[in-house]
Amino acid sequence: MILIIDDDQAVRSSLTFLLKRVGYEAEAVSNPKAAIEIVRSVAPELILMDMNFSLTTTGEEGLILLKQVKIFCPDVPVILMTAWGSIALAVQGMQTGAFDFITKPWNNEMLLKSIRTALDLYAQKQEVPQVMNRTEMDGKFRFDKIIGKSPALMGVLNTVSRIARTNASVLITGESGTGKELIAEAIHMNSTRAKEPFVKVNLGGISQSLFESEMFGHKKGAFTDASSDRTGRFEMANKGTIFLDEIGDLDMSCQVKLLRVLQDQTFEVLGDSRPRKVDVRVVSATNCDLRSMVGERTFREDLFYRINLITVHLPSLRERKDDIPLLARHFADQQAKQNFMAPVKFSSEALSFLQSLPYPGNIRELKNLVERTILVSGKEVLEASDFEGQYQRRDDLKSVIKP
Repeated sequence: MILIIDDDQAVRSSLTFLLKRVGYEAEAVSNPKAAIEIVRSVAPELILMDMNFSLTTTGEEGLILLKQVKIFCPDVPVILMTAWGSIALAVQGMQTGAFDFITKPWNNEMLLKSIRTALDLYAQKQEVPQVMNRTEMDGKFRFDKIIGKSPALMGVLNTVSRIARTNASVLITGESGTGKELIAEAIHMNSTRAKEPFVKVNLGGISQSLFESEMFGHKKGAFTDASSDRTGRFEMANKGTIFLDEIGDLDMSCQVKLLRVLQDQTFEVLGDSRPRKVDVRVVSATNCDLRSMVGERTFREDLFYRINLITVHLPSLRERKDDIPLLARHFADQQAKQNFMAPVKFSSEALSFLQSLPYPGNIRELKNLVERTILVSGKEVLEASDFEGQYQRRDDLKSVIKP
């Protein structure tokens, strides 16, 4: 049962009709007291809740009710409903434990999408998690581009396997070079959107002046250099997944524009005032500490809560040393195939040396070291000394170009 809490009769009737039309059981109440009476005895599957229940618009009643509801049914997802101008209030609700927020007047499709995602994740929480080894996972999921079977990596893949089929927005965090793009692609390939586009956007490489054109597209003549129509990234990703890499590098003005399209999945092409709808799943990635950036007011708090419904943290290569031999052999096999070379082997001392390195550049650094050593040495069996030479050469180059 979905519980609707709103003091507006029209809103209660409209939501009840919408939910019953698509097959959900719904019950609606007009005030916090009636809502508490229900959650004391019955745990709803989901709660849709307004933030104001009197002439005041502070939202204090809604925040108090949310805290009370969470006491009686802490795991039940709550979706807040508020006006666009009260998004700061909705963010307070998210901090208190709300699952999501929808602005009024709501878009039926977006609301139902949020409800389905919440119910999917809630149902998964009720299930006993099935712990699988790498072989079992590979038999059920498409993780072929991800190399490794260390406990740290398996924890990540377990999470991905559980969330991939939902529409939940995902924030992937981790140091540079840990493979965030591969995890984003794995989420897409194991989702119901797998046959639709997977569009990658490096937000760190898009200037403020080009942001709207790049993300939303433009019409010919929209600005001086617009010599032809351009399709934006969101439109390219329609029905599929958009991967927003380096989202921590986005400046504040662009964050507002991005929040708007993530909020109601509508956008306007430059030079065309007609709003366009888009159906995309959003996966973001960053090596920044977004929580600290929110505290420093360099990243919008409302955008932060919009993109990280689920957070997946990738371990550094230092935390998954057992995977280094597997990764090294994978990169060596790739190099041999690409350059028509004989297969390369590693001595046990070579693998031990590779496992001893700190890898501030993570997997990307290991890949570079393996490929460079293979090409320079020309050997079919690589020893620790071969890697030591190339590793020291890298340090020597760094000291030469140091300012």
